Amino acid sequence: MSMENKNGKTVPKPYRDDLSALSRVAAALSELRNLDAVLDVALDTVLSVMEGTIGGILLIDEQSNTLSYRVYRGLSEKYAEEMHLKIGEGIAGTVAKSGKAVLLEDVSVDPDAARRDLISTEGLKAFISVPLRAKESILGVLNVASHLSHHFTKDDMHLLHAIGDQVGVAIEQAELYEKLKTGRERYQRLAQHILVSREEERRRLARELHDGTSQTLTGLSLSLQALMEMSKEYELVDDTFREHMLKIQSLVSQVHSEVRRIIHELRPGLLDTLGLFPAIRRYAEEILQPLSIAVRVDYTGDVHPLPPETEVGLYRIAQSSIGNIAEHSEARDVAITLDYKIDQLTMRIKDDGKGFDVNKLTGVDEKGRGSGLFSMKERVKLMGGECSIESYPGRGTTVRVVIPVAKGIGNAED
Repeated sequence: MSMENKNGKTVPKPYRDDLSALSRVAAALSELRNLDAVLDVALDTVLSVMEGTIGGILLIDEQSNTLSYRVYRGLSEKYAEEMHLKIGEGIAGTVAKSGKAVLLEDVSVDPDAARRDLISTEGLKAFISVPLRAKESILGVLNVASHLSHHFTKDDMHLLHAIGDQVGVAIEQAELYEKLKTGRERYQRLAQHILVSREEERRRLARELHDGTSQTLTGLSLSLQALMEMSKEYELVDDTFREHMLKIQSLVSQVHSEVRRIIHELRPGLLDTLGLFPAIRRYAEEILQPLSIAVRVDYTGDVHPLPPETEVGLYRIAQSSIGNIAEHSEARDVAITLDYKIDQLTMRIKDDGKGFDVNKLTGVDEKGRGSGLFSMKERVKLMGGECSIESYPGRGTTVRVVIPVAKGIGNAED
């Protein structure tokens, strides 16, 4: 870079370590992921390295195939807003099209410059424009200007060109991160919608089974009972026929019990009427006690209503954990604790079973093993919570789930 002395002659500036300048830019951009932050820091760092105060970054809009300023320093708002260029138009448009940097001693008199009226109003003279490149793609243009003519050298242009490549890579990474973040948010919204829809469908099926199939089975059982009493009173049938009637009645009773169990699995009535804690306690006792597994379900803090989707999610997580204990753990004792706080709820499910090596369970295998834990962790993640599983062979397993409760008690009740 050069500067003018008091006589107006150009003299070289003190020696500058270009590698150090590149290192400064790389260090400033290395940890940034937000595109606006990348652009702001990149421009400020470039101007600091170039010892200038005027510059800006223009990005390409792929849909309109135009360049426009995203960040700028030392330029008027009018200039930045009106300086929209098609690819190939003006100095910056030419740089974006060719991928080659341009150094001008006085941009205000250059015949290829676009909107020279705006340039003259700004008082711009010396001008460098370099492409922002990532691999083979040009993402935009970096401009640095001065109010003085002959202010920049070819060395300045080469340095700025190298910096532009770094900035281009940083912009590409920030854009990819934004796309990844947006995609993840869309996935979470979609997955959450699927979970809610599935719970609504379960509720509908449970209601139809209760109001339709269950009521029909109740009526059938009562009708069979009435027929048997009539046959006894009037001695219309023999003992063999009565035995068949008893067997049919027993089968109807078994089917009715199975339907009630399915209704409870689909949508536990206690979850709607009494809340989360009683529903988990009842389910744990019904599943584990017949297997001679002692179960204790306790709570700490003040039990208060939670948003419905939170209660359903925690109940399903508890169902999955209890099912794993019943099927795999060979436990003799299980402790379930719910710790209520205003802003979060923590659920711990601990058993004294045979345990397993958590490090070996890295995913779902071809036989489906691990799908329960994977689904449980995914559900917790979609609820914005954290799930940890601690287990060692021969030392039992502890599942800990922490779910934030953003809404207060009043909002939950509403």
